[in-house]
Amino acid sequence: MGDWRQRAGAPFSIEKAPVTAEGGMAVTNHPLASAAAAEMLAAGGNAIDATVAALFTLTVVEPMMVGFFGGGVALIRLADGRQVVLDGLSTAPAAARPDMYRPVADTWPDYMETEGRANKRGATSVAVPGTLKAWCEALARHGTLPLEAVLEPAIRHASRGFRVTAYLAACIAETAPDLALDPGMAAMFLPGGAPLPEGSWLTMPDYAETLRRIADEGPDAVYGGALGARIVEHLRAQGSCIALADLAAYRTETRRPVRGTYRGVELIGPPPPCSGGVHVIQMLNLMEGFDLRASGFGRAETLHLVLEALKIAAADRRAATADPAFVDVLVERLVSKGYAALRRPEIDPARSGDFVSRVLTNESANTTHVTIADRHGNIVTSTQTINSLFGARIMVPGTGIIPNNYMYLFDPHPGHALSLQPGKRITSGISAMIGYREGAPWFAVGLPGAHRIPAAVFQFVMNLVDHGMSVQEAVEAPRVFTHGPDAEVERGVPQAVHDALAARGHPVTPVDHVAGGMGAILFEGRRMTGASCWRADGVPMGLGGGLARRGTSFWPDPRRGQATKGM
Repeated sequence: MGDWRQRAGAPFSIEKAPVTAEGGMAVTNHPLASAAAAEMLAAGGNAIDATVAALFTLTVVEPMMVGFFGGGVALIRLADGRQVVLDGLSTAPAAARPDMYRPVADTWPDYMETEGRANKRGATSVAVPGTLKAWCEALARHGTLPLEAVLEPAIRHASRGFRVTAYLAACIAETAPDLALDPGMAAMFLPGGAPLPEGSWLTMPDYAETLRRIADEGPDAVYGGALGARIVEHLRAQGSCIALADLAAYRTETRRPVRGTYRGVELIGPPPPCSGGVHVIQMLNLMEGFDLRASGFGRAETLHLVLEALKIAAADRRAATADPAFVDVLVERLVSKGYAALRRPEIDPARSGDFVSRVLTNESANTTHVTIADRHGNIVTSTQTINSLFGARIMVPGTGIIPNNYMYLFDPHPGHALSLQPGKRITSGISAMIGYREGAPWFAVGLPGAHRIPAAVFQFVMNLVDHGMSVQEAVEAPRVFTHGPDAEVERGVPQAVHDALAARGHPVTPVDHVAGGMGAILFEGRRMTGASCWRADGVPMGLGGGLARRGTSFWPDPRRGQATKGM
């Protein structure tokens, strides 16, 4: 129990147990996905093999969150010290136009909505996917196992089936009216017209066959091949402008991480078109001017500073949230210590400020995340999604494929930084991060939660660095969020603190949780401790033990072994 509790304004107890091991660690948001990753590590694979196996498995057991017809980003630290960001975010089709949707309003809260929900549901909401190509490229470049090996757990669970968790059952029930509009989705998730209940057995035979085809043919089956042609034919028949040429032309991007420091801890995260890396570092720079250890975790004076930093980052978010191939993004300025020193005096320690912003809020919270490391020093922290719950909420007949609805992330009004343009990448709040102390990895972390992701990672880093929490405490600690003016405060923070924040001028909204299930790994020499929080079905799994000492034989005395020959 850390000494942070002596000054805490929001004490809490952890709900899940961490796992410590030396042979490898996998933290995902479903136990079967963690098991798939552990299986690859046990088979001699590395963290990249384990990550790809876990992500494919998640497309089966978390079909509401992720699919290979989606998008995402992976932050990879290789055993030789190299650091890369593999960008597999979705893009707009070549035939996309800035005015292809008809907005229903020019003001919030309906600014992003369009007639018939054309950018949000159905084939017209599907963008060009990047996940399958990115996962296969990561495996080919940095993995050690063949594609068919890492696909085997996903194929097994799709064909044999798995039990529906309460989390999946709740998501099915929540989206049932939309799922009922598509024959494939209704047949799988609403058999007999009723949502699948918790504990029911779900099989996906068509999807299992699709995964087998990918195992045989590789990603080219989709990116220009016969399977891709079949998908495109169905989507275009339903009004999509996506073409087979869009799939064939899709390219991932390998990017350099954005970098910063916080009280001597080195940080790396994803650069634009992800906003998270920039804004986590920006907000931590602001906090360096305050003694958070002295003010205490969860106290009103500390949370007030956190909320003010979040509002400043929100005011700058549009300057850092765009495809850098289309928009000049001011990364170096936003992550500089000098810029933080310029903005810090705007924070009134006693009163909520008004930092003018107009922040897009259409990004979905329905993503998934994996954090995986092996004993060689390879580390992957990766966030992947099909955007909304069940993506476009349609299924390509005979394939089991649930496409993304990433077109909902583009501004449907022409003439803005995030407006639709052919080939433009979607933007994201992904904040997968790795922290270093004295040149060695100290933590890797990430989570789902859309524009709330940076806020959660920002608070995780402070929990470790300023408050001295354990990694399990750091992922489970109560959180806050704002883009201004409303302040979301988890119910785990005492009512007295809610009231004190309101007295400072924050319009407090109590919420059950801010963002999603965080997964983190803490590194201490060869030891790795994995932690998942209570906000999702997250499970850490580690490998202990190992193979026999080299040279060990059944008979310790060689002469005895020889004497038994021929017996």
